[in-house]
Amino acid sequence: MENRTRTLPTTPVRLAGRGIVLREWDEEDIPTLVEMYDDPEISRWTPVPSPFDVDAAREYLGRARKARSEGRCVQLAITADGGQPQGEVLLFQDDLDDRDIELAYGVGPRYRRRGLASAAVAVATEYAVQHLDARRVILRTEVENAPSAAVARSAGFVPTADELVAREAKGRRVLLRTWCHGKGEPES
Repeated sequence: MENRTRTLPTTPVRLAGRGIVLREWDEEDIPTLVEMYDDPEISRWTPVPSPFDVDAAREYLGRARKARSEGRCVQLAITADGGQPQGEVLLFQDDLDDRDIELAYGVGPRYRRRGLASAAVAVATEYAVQHLDARRVILRTEVENAPSAAVARSAGFVPTADELVAREAKGRRVLLRTWCHGKGEPES
């Protein structure tokens, strides 16, 4: 497979649809970011540091801004109306095949089980297909993460026949299942 260089948008992105608005993070969001990510479930399933305090949030936003300026990642707050963040969705070039756009997401504890993650994944998927020339839009979830599997299915993703992907996260090896939306090949 021949990879080609793709740069994600370096300018601000704001997306709306399915009853939500995805917008850029700003400094005023730091307390909400701390509340959202200083959570055992976020710690369990993501590489976000734990505990997650104000300093960790500032560092997190700094890395997000640097990745954005380099065209490597777009990180957007999930909101109902452009205001209070309730979660986050990330779009980045897949590290195994840069023709694919990978999405990741997290929703704060107070906002779970409302369909926010599925809506954000669907809106981000539409954007990736329409504006980023993605061959496939994919999610990678830990094999044991049933809530993320439910989000993937709800957003129209299907498990692929791709080999499980091993990654290191917080000093442990995790196995990730690949889910695809669109032009990918579902698992048989």
